[in-house]
Amino acid sequence: MFFDVPMTINSQRVRNVHLTFEDGAVVDFSAEQNEDAIAEVLDTDAGAKRLGELGIGMNRGIDQFTDSILFDEKMGDTVHLALGRAYESNFPDGHEDEANDSAVHVDMITDMSEDSRMEIDGEVVQRNGTFRWEDGFEE
Repeated sequence: MFFDVPMTINSQRVRNVHLTFEDGAVVDFSAEQNEDAIAEVLDTDAGAKRLGELGIGMNRGIDQFTDSILFDEKMGDTVHLALGRAYESNFPDGHEDEANDSAVHVDMITDMSEDSRMEIDGEVVQRNGTFRWEDGFEE
């Protein structure tokens, strides 16, 4: 995965993060700037190497990044993934114990507006930030 939206982690500006996963855990990583901040996150505990969240930004009214992750992760044409803790409140009753446990929850965002697609079960549901139900989606 590639995260091209700059972020601040532990007061360090981090840019262009690449994560490689195997069997659900990060096995390799790099960053153009402040790679050590990513290393610190991943070294927190075993759960920090796993994903705790997937989010798809749907708010098209937000048109520029602010470096406030709770705002930016909702911006249209983005996808964000979080390393670490999965919040139990997001699981159905009786499945809370399936949540990834970690001391960290670090969101990272990728811009999906150009040269991208999102597939679910082999079907393209979003291309270049446009969902298949929206005007401008091209097969």
